[in-house]
Amino acid sequence: MITRQRPVRRPLAWLWILIAVLGLGLRPQTAFADEPAGQPAPKVELVLDVSGSMRARDIDGGSRMAAAKQAFNEVLDATPAEVQLGIRTLGAQYRGNDRQEGCKDTQQLYAVGPLDRTEAKTAVATLAPTGWTPIGPALLKAAGDLDGGAGSRRIVLISDGEDTCAPLDPCVVARDIAARGIHITIDTLGLVPDAKTQAQLSCIAAATGGTYTAVRHKEELSHRVGQLVDRAAKPEVTPKPVTGATECTAAPALTSGIYSDREEFGAHRWYRVEVKPGQELRASVSVAADRAVARDYGLLLRATTLHGREIVRGQEAGEGRTDAISTGLRYPRPESDSDEAAAPETVCLRVSTSFAAAAGVKTTPGLPVELTVDLVDGPDGASDVASFGLGRGWWLLGVLTLAGFLAGLVWGWLSRWRVTVWRTN
Repeated sequence: MITRQRPVRRPLAWLWILIAVLGLGLRPQTAFADEPAGQPAPKVELVLDVSGSMRARDIDGGSRMAAAKQAFNEVLDATPAEVQLGIRTLGAQYRGNDRQEGCKDTQQLYAVGPLDRTEAKTAVATLAPTGWTPIGPALLKAAGDLDGGAGSRRIVLISDGEDTCAPLDPCVVARDIAARGIHITIDTLGLVPDAKTQAQLSCIAAATGGTYTAVRHKEELSHRVGQLVDRAAKPEVTPKPVTGATECTAAPALTSGIYSDREEFGAHRWYRVEVKPGQELRASVSVAADRAVARDYGLLLRATTLHGREIVRGQEAGEGRTDAISTGLRYPRPESDSDEAAAPETVCLRVSTSFAAAAGVKTTPGLPVELTVDLVDGPDGASDVASFGLGRGWWLLGVLTLAGFLAGLVWGWLSRWRVTVWRTN
């Protein structure tokens, strides 16, 4: 009897070995070896207003308290492991009418330290809108909670109303915290705020170099709180306060980084950046509408020479309600063999806004501006221009293409070889 033998599959094994080797070569390398060790732990305390007004149901059809709880749960899930996080409440316990007692109502719900996500979420779940709004006393206690350590420290205050415990003005409290030289930044978020709440929360943030954000939707709240917690873990992405000038020659010189400023309605602000040959300047700007503005508005970011010649611009416009508007630009400076052209070129960045205040709304202080400047190696030659936008991942695309081509050839050869073996047997 002639027994038909099954074809040997060793060549197929070689195909899988080839794919495995390519896969190992393409696997992204971890950067743990390059990360600095022994850095001081950043600390963040979330300070939440749990006063009676948090019962209002005006955030995406739900209560302000429900939106805050959802945001806290999402932020707790995403908090970096290196961040020591705490939670403090104000107005969560006392239900009576005694103002003196109500203004003492601030408790640390979760102590600042390594995060136990389950424990922190359980604590947040028990909260219910209750009493007064002692913002000033809560900020004083929060500064004490963050005492000690050399890492970055940040208070994130979420409130929907004004402090009810004057004469202890929370803006004065924030200035006092800043004057201590303990380097605590206070960021504030107003939930569906009115003009008075906006003014007070903006003043608190400005006193310590923090930011103020008006929030009207759950997704905005979760995103912004998470962003601020991440900034504590990465202080290099925390905006640096800077004051733009009315002309380029007097403007502050900026390097790569993130900067914060305030710009009056309908004004121009100038900044300077030194761009070397072969570098590309990438700049973007965002303006937060932290108060009611008129329906039509616009934002212009313009790069010019010292003599006023426009190099490139980015612009954006809109109508109706907005919380922020952003635009950006890119300027690649070519290489040159000339000694004169090899010197850094001064690029003037002008930020212009066309916001107008709504009736009865104060125009001071100006609107919060966040400006990002990035200087990177520019595209060099046609090949780099063709791959621009892929960053350093262009080589990965090329290797994957080659791997697919080789795999197709090998698979075709194997298929023909199998047919030949079966016919022979």
